[in-house]
Amino acid sequence: MSMSKKVVNKGKNKQGSSTSRILTVPILAVAGWLTTIFPNVAVAASYSNDYSVCAGSLVKAGVTADAASQGCAKALHPRDLAACVVKIEKQTQIAATDALSSCGKARRPEELATCVVGVSSSTKEAVNPAALDYCGRSLLPVRFGQCVVGLRSQIDLPPTQVLDTCIDASDSVIGASSSSTPPTIIPTGSSPSIETTPFPTQPVVPTQPIVPSQPRTN
Repeated sequence: MSMSKKVVNKGKNKQGSSTSRILTVPILAVAGWLTTIFPNVAVAASYSNDYSVCAGSLVKAGVTADAASQGCAKALHPRDLAACVVKIEKQTQIAATDALSSCGKARRPEELATCVVGVSSSTKEAVNPAALDYCGRSLLPVRFGQCVVGLRSQIDLPPTQVLDTCIDASDSVIGASSSSTPPTIIPTGSSPSIETTPFPTQPVVPTQPIVPSQPRTN
């Protein structure tokens, strides 16, 4: 009886393995077939979705589909562009369509957004359009924003006057940092001391006088 059971079990195992092979081959074939027909699926999965995130964020913020597509396509860092526009739109009274142009021109969109939000809050959103212009003109937008906020917190000046003062100071700092080291000026009538090292002299070796040889006598 035991031998017959072993024979039956072996037959079942062979049938099971053959069945699994029959099922596995079509599945692999179908997977390869789908990859061949839909290569874009694999290509899309291999790329980051920065442009998709950018377009979706801009459209939700109120930017038109055409402007969003052009802005995201031109941006070097689409996520940063979208973050700049969304931050300005949410934390100020500036529309997303107006912020898109400035964020697209900025070298560092996130710093621009920080500047615009800070200036707008400091001036109580009285010069929101000007904040975009001034922060966009400054090469150091974060420093410019700190200048405006700091002066406004201690000195009661009109917003436009503070903006002009800080933008002039920002330009002066950039010009000073980019200038080269001034040349050394020598006063008139003086000459720089130049030390020269004398060349070593060869020692003079005295020569021995030549004595003529005398003939030998026997």
